[in-house]
Amino acid sequence: MISSFWYFPCAFQTMIKVDIYTNYIKLKDALKFCGQAESGAAAKQLIENGQIKVNGNVCLVPGKKLQDGDTFEIFDKAYRITHEN
Repeated sequence: MISSFWYFPCAFQTMIKVDIYTNYIKLKDALKFCGQAESGAAAKQLIENGQIKVNGNVCLVPGKKLQDGDTFEIFDKAYRITHEN
């Protein structure tokens, strides 16, 4: 579930909170879940083209596991993963 906004003091005014109910979500799945990619293939292409940052660093690994507290950025949006019990 995507909800609420977090303050993020950098180029972005807000960070979008992404609630997950498992221990992790793969980066390519997070992009689909957030609506930034229409398919797994589209997500993989965005990642492999270097358009995604994870925790401030460009990530080229579609299967990167994102856990509670991890952040990712795409275009003009920033997201934070939160784990709900």
